[in-house]
Parts: sequence; C-alpha cells; structure tokens
Amino acid sequence: MLPYNPGGHAAFQDTFVSQFLKFYPDPFVLPKNTWDYIVQFWYLDLSKTDSIMRECYSVFGPEPRLPSCMLRSYLLALKLKVSSVTVWCRMLKETPLYAILSGFSFGDTPGVGTFYDFFSRIWQDDSNNLSPKDRFPKMKKTPKGKKKGDKTPCDSFSTASKLLPLLERWHLKPENPFFLIFRLYQQQFLDHSIHRGLVNPRHLALAGDGTPVRTAAQQRKKRICHCKDKGCSSCNCKRHYSQPDCNWGWDSHRECYFFGYHLYMYVASDSFSDLPVFPLLERASRHDMLSFLHSFFTMKAYLPQFQIEKLLLDSAHDAYPVYDYCKREHITPFIDLNPGHTGHFTYKDDFTIDDDGVPVCKLGLRMHKDGYEAAKHRAKYRCPKSNRKRGCFCEHPCSPAKYGRTVHIFTDDNPRLFNIPPRDSKAWETEYDRRTSVERSNKREKEDYKLEDGRHRSTKMWYCRLYGIMMLQHLDAWEMPSVKAFQKSFLGLAA
Repeated sequence: MLPYNPGGHAAFQDTFVSQFLKFYPDPFVLPKNTWDYIVQFWYLDLSKTDSIMRECYSVFGPEPRLPSCMLRSYLLALKLKVSSVTVWCRMLKETPLYAILSGFSFGDTPGVGTFYDFFSRIWQDDSNNLSPKDRFPKMKKTPKGKKKGDKTPCDSFSTASKLLPLLERWHLKPENPFFLIFRLYQQQFLDHSIHRGLVNPRHLALAGDGTPVRTAAQQRKKRICHCKDKGCSSCNCKRHYSQPDCNWGWDSHRECYFFGYHLYMYVASDSFSDLPVFPLLERASRHDMLSFLHSFFTMKAYLPQFQIEKLLLDSAHDAYPVYDYCKREHITPFIDLNPGHTGHFTYKDDFTIDDDGVPVCKLGLRMHKDGYEAAKHRAKYRCPKSNRKRGCFCEHPCSPAKYGRTVHIFTDDNPRLFNIPPRDSKAWETEYDRRTSVERSNKREKEDYKLEDGRHRSTKMWYCRLYGIMMLQHLDAWEMPSVKAFQKSFLGLAA
C-alpha cells in the first residue's frame, strides 16, 4: 500500500501529547537536555517526506511505516549519537520516549530490516555503491606530501585547465542515486533555512574544502580467480571489494594514510551558523582540486537557482583556470596563494624594472621580449645577448643556463595577483577569514555528530548518514522557543 498520512504534522503532535503523558505523568522529571531535543522534534515538520516518497512504494502489499516517522526516528538516533541501527531498534523497544518522539506507538516499533528497507527506498539505485565491487587492484598508494603538512602532490594548473572546460560543456544532470536524499534535505531543511533568512541564495558566498572520512582500518577484498591454486600468489586479476568507492588517501593533518572517502563540503560562509549547502563523497586519493571541480558543477546541477557571488577556497585551489572561470561567471574569488606556485626567484635581486615595465639586467641592458603566456597572464623576457642558435654569449652571464637569463613579468590583467578587493586590503582579509566556516562545519559533522563512527560498507549508508547529520545542523540553527515556554504551552495542550 501507499503511505497515507492525512493529519500531517498535527497528527504526530496530537499522538505525541496523548502517549507522552501516558508514560510520563510527571514530565518535569526529565532532564533539560532531553527537553531540548523534544522541543526541536516537536516543531520539526517532516510531513513532506510522505508525499515525496510516495512514488517509492507499491499500491499492493501491507500498509508501510510512514516515511516521515522513519526519517524522524533516524534523525533522533543521529541526534543521540547512536551509530548502530540494531542498537537503535533495541532502544526504541526499551524507551517509550524515543518511540513516541519518532512517531511510533510504544511496543509497535520498526525492526532492523524496516530501517534498511527505508534506506534502500531513498537510494535511487539497485546497487549500494557507485562503482562495481569487482575491479582490478591498484598496486600503489597515493603519494604523500613532500613536507610536513603538505597534501597529496597534484599539478592543479594542468588538472584545472583540462577538466574545467569539459565540465563546462557537459552540463551534469542531477541523476545520482542520492538524488532523493538530497530532495528530502533541500525541501525540508535547506529551503526552510532560506525562508528563515539563514542562507541567501541570490547573493551566496560559498566556502569549500575537503576533509578525510575514515571508514575502515584496512581495505577489504578477496580473490575471485583461481590463480592461487595454480601457484600464482600475486596475480593482477580482479578482486571483490566490500567498499569499492573507497581507497587509500593521505591525511596531511594527521600525517598518515587512511582508507575511506574524501568529503568535499560547501558551506554558506555568510551564515552565522556555518550551514552546509552541498556535499560530495569522492575517493580518498582525490586531490582538493579534482574534488572541487567535480563537486562544484554537480552542485550547480542540483541547485541551479543559487547565484554564487563569492568563492572562498584555500591554496590547494590556486590555479589560473579557476580565476578565469570566476571572472567569466562574475564570481569574486578569495583564494589563498600557494607558496609552491610562486616560481623561483634565485636571481630576483639581479635586475630592475624600467619605467615602461621592461626588465633591465645587471649590465644595464634592456631585455628582449620573447613571447607571452596567455594562460598564465605573463610576458617573457630574455637576455639581450642571446639567441636561439648560440644561446647566451654574454661575457658576464647572470644565469648558468645555456639558454640565458629569462624573466617573467605579470601583466595587469592577471586575475590571480590583481584581485578586487586587493589581497593586502582589510576587506579581502575580513572576507577570507570566513573560509574557516567550512572547517567548523566539518568539525561539527565529524566530532560533534560522530560521522566516522558509522560502521557501514556501502556508499548508500554513508550518504544517508551524511545527509542526516546535515539536516540536524540546519535544525540546530533554527530558532526555537525556550524549554520553559514550551513546557507551559505543552501543559496547556494536555489540559
């Protein structure tokens, strides 16, 4: 049968009042922290879940549990930091408050299979993962950073210059398996935060950053070939992986390898509550630049109505194609300069700049222009006593290179160095300081709501857990009545 909830959220509130006083005649004995989440879930209207998920059920069969109650119960479990569905089902049977606050009658609560059936319905794919479980093994791990605190090495300029034009032409469509989960999150939480004025979709300032999500201590796989029986113990045949969407990545903060995902999160940096906007789980080996490009255009496909005005990123995204794209799309970039992209200045004190911008070598000779790099917005100058046949034939060379001394001068249209507002201005520093909002949001997910405590082996369950935590982040940001005011009105309803 199809889920049917004619009373909507008011029916849940009426049922809660009658059953709550039945099991708790003196409700004031409950501690204040219990009343805090009672207030939140009392005002949390999830009635749209029943209509959104109506197409996920058949007209035949027994009457299902209401999807709104299933989602409310799962959010309550995340709120109480219960990571195991089995443990939560036992708590629903033992504690009347958890059952009636979820929307169930005490003694008639769903089992473990009912919860996993609900997760399968909101995951729009027959497979629980995005990649097939049978694939060829990867022999080498992702290289670690060269220095302490460095991320995985990546040529961000080359990556962005090749991938960004392709993503602009492809126009990604919102057809991922987590589309229904995102729809539940958007219509009942993100849109509600927009209505409350916590997120401004017409003048959006986005902060983006990646963070490691550890899902297991080791990679689980097994052979599906018979090479070992034939005496070959190290074949390159396909293996069966329990977590095919995960792999090994380098955690630059903890300076260790980890197995899991690379979570790239976008946060509304101008919201006081550091509210998340859109996430994407990538493989752990992905660099921030790759994750940014993929997640950014995926987010634009899911939220086309959002008008991004500012983009706040760290130095891992410091690449000319990103600046050029922001310039075309009228987005103001606030990106920290990468120290590794500033070039080599071994001879920086050996030349001066003439009044017209031409470099002058230490002998006082004006250097010859030797081309212009449009991709990097810089002009190239070469030693005046050198040519392409003989190289440098100066009597007092200022460079040991046979090619001769070269100097690159950045032009005034360089979007990386000449920002609006300027990098050294107070306005730029004030705006860029808000980039830490994405780090605080990631901290809320990983430490406060224990994101990594989920003992799951499928991308389906990790997306359900991630979006559930994001829903609670929005719920925490909403202004609610005080506990005393709610208790006073609650007793009035009970009377």
